[in-house]
Amino acid sequence: MKTIRFFSAFFLLLINITAWAQDAPKNLNAQQAAQLLQTDKGIVVLDVRTPAEFQAGHLINAVNVDYKAADFEQQLAKLDHSKPYLVHCAVGGRSTKTLPILQKLGFQNVRHLDGGLQAWQQAGLPVVK
Repeated sequence: MKTIRFFSAFFLLLINITAWAQDAPKNLNAQQAAQLLQTDKGIVVLDVRTPAEFQAGHLINAVNVDYKAADFEQQLAKLDHSKPYLVHCAVGGRSTKTLPILQKLGFQNVRHLDGGLQAWQQAGLPVVK
């Protein structure tokens, strides 16, 4: 009987770990992100930098939601949960902190630009000013 309980508990734990891993956002380097944007025209670029940073330069068609805003989480909650997202900030700190918030809110198709806008620009990729 103990063996059955052990294997049942182990099986449930394995299912939960697998489900979590499938929902975990994937980190993309700048080249991978650029390729994704070319192949998936429906992806939303979510820039979580400040409005001033955004105005200085951003990815084409990016949506700006300021990580430092008091209502940041509420603004994220208003976004279309069914769309795929590519999240970034300047170098990755704020966007990395945004990922668990998006997961908590129920977003399931999220990618993360590793290194942020800095990595994007260092790769020679275009920004809108």
